[in-house]
Amino acid sequence: MSDTQSKILQILKDGAFHSGEALGEAVGCSRTAVWKHLQKLEALGLFIETTKGTGYRIVGGVDLLDDKAISEDLPVSVMPLLSNIEVFQTINSTNTYARELAERNSVSGSVILAEQQTAGRGRRGKSWISPFAANIYLSIVWDFEQGAQALEGLSLAVGVAVKRALTAYGLEAVKLKWPNDIYVEQKKLGGILLEMIGDPAGHCTVVVGVGLNVSMPAFQAKVIDQAWTDVNTELQALQSGAAGAEMPSRNKLAAGLISEILPLLNTFQGLGFGAYRDEWQAADAFYDQPAVISTPKQSIAGVVKGVDTNGALRLELDGGRIESFIGGELSLRLVK
Repeated sequence: MSDTQSKILQILKDGAFHSGEALGEAVGCSRTAVWKHLQKLEALGLFIETTKGTGYRIVGGVDLLDDKAISEDLPVSVMPLLSNIEVFQTINSTNTYARELAERNSVSGSVILAEQQTAGRGRRGKSWISPFAANIYLSIVWDFEQGAQALEGLSLAVGVAVKRALTAYGLEAVKLKWPNDIYVEQKKLGGILLEMIGDPAGHCTVVVGVGLNVSMPAFQAKVIDQAWTDVNTELQALQSGAAGAEMPSRNKLAAGLISEILPLLNTFQGLGFGAYRDEWQAADAFYDQPAVISTPKQSIAGVVKGVDTNGALRLELDGGRIESFIGGELSLRLVK
């Protein structure tokens, strides 16, 4: 996105009408040029209404991310853990950028956010639908000293942090699906993607990626191949009829996530997943339900019985025997 388009977007984000002439004066270009820039903003998926004699507006306005607003909402206790916050208009993937950054420098505590991802990634190589200014695409970089073994169960613990952040804004029905999904009523709300750089047995860096549906446009979600929901839909259902109820801004949601995840990363090496296991199991979306876990070579049916202290899935097989499965290229699905 060009600087001019970014300036126009900042003006139009309030949802009010602005004349082409006023926009041109504000950004230093002709009305014809303004119209061309508006076409490019529409290409991002923004709905721009044009009314003759009145001007242009983004219907409903747009909730843009702002690094300063996010920082201001962080507790004082979290600030020493934060290195910096970068917000991009458009990026290929926040995790990809964070990984490249970490491979060049020590950037532990860096937070990367984007309005849109052009190549957002989920687990097992799946694409992550990332429409502009609709959801949260967040990556956090953190250094660890004890290698991969000390990180067992980290993705599940991050899920607990995400649930805590959402609960603080009134969304108490959040469930967690092993190993890295955020659910509400068997509908996917978000996901977590961890990537490790460095020595698996010693000093390493982990990129923690969180994708959270906040206000997903239905027309852009048509390619999603499973039931999904978003924060605004769930909160509106809870708050219907409540006078003056307001949705938290994406900046507040981002600050809430950062406020929960950074302290977790800071203490996880010492505490381990055991400190989060009970909280995770209390939110297990599949607990005591028949399910199938698929590996690259086979599928195994059983009843989900939570996770062990390392974060491995416990599946009760025929005969009552419990077998544990740990991360990797595994997929868990309920038996329909």
